Amino acid sequence: MLFPNHADATRSPADGLRVYSRRYIQLAKGQVKEMVVSHAWRAVQDRMAAALRTLIPALFATTVFLGCSAHADQLADFNAAVERASAHNRVALGYLRTGNTDIASLEIDRARTAWREFVGSFAAKRPPIFKDVTRYTTVLTDVSTRLVAADMMLTMGRPDIAAQSLAAIRIEIANLRQSAGVDVLPDCILRANNVMEALAKYDKDDLDLATAKTRNGLADEVKRYDAQLRHCDDIAGDDIRVQPTFRRLVDGAKQSLTLIRQAVAEKDLGRVRRILDELRAIDNLLAFRFG
Repeated sequence: MLFPNHADATRSPADGLRVYSRRYIQLAKGQVKEMVVSHAWRAVQDRMAAALRTLIPALFATTVFLGCSAHADQLADFNAAVERASAHNRVALGYLRTGNTDIASLEIDRARTAWREFVGSFAAKRPPIFKDVTRYTTVLTDVSTRLVAADMMLTMGRPDIAAQSLAAIRIEIANLRQSAGVDVLPDCILRANNVMEALAKYDKDDLDLATAKTRNGLADEVKRYDAQLRHCDDIAGDDIRVQPTFRRLVDGAKQSLTLIRQAVAEKDLGRVRRILDELRAIDNLLAFRFG
């Protein structure tokens, strides 16, 4: 039962979710302090996920879903609300990479606030395009869990685990949208980041550009990243596509991709590695600003 006593019964479903989330978070915090850090991550995830999954289905049951006649604006509103939380999430990730844990902590708090607002609005207003209710509910609860876990791990002095939790949020949200055929810029940039990881593996001092196999493998990864980047440019909204920062990053990456093809053809290892460094920096900035 969502409200087990009379006082709680006077609350709205969204208020009930927030109240019970705080109670479970407080319980989890008390228990995590007694855990060894190596076990804390799994314990937080399991306990928070189990607790929150009992709440959102009940919240769903108290409301009426919008039918198939829902306007396309509903999906746009959904993506905009997700973006408000995701923006803080990716900034927190960026600061964790640079070791600025104080600002990262502030951004995690802001992400949690934005996500609570998102759940309050969209737990009971699932866009019809997301047909898998179980998956939709799971993502809402798991993101809440991971944000709480990231906050706890940062407090316990484990920014590495906090970063893993925040990174997993990007993947979960992207996978949810991909399962419904929804393609937006942040998810496209996430895929570009994954391609860059494969491309960055060629940044090593013993890379043998004299062999055709190495050159062809590198050329294939360059082609993949180029194609993904162009797709991101294509699907970016008009307001983002013309932003000076976005244009500088995307056009700079395209120029670097042209230059690295020339460097590979000339078997210039030093130049290849310098350009890969530039591409990694651009890729990180794309994730920080738009991913």
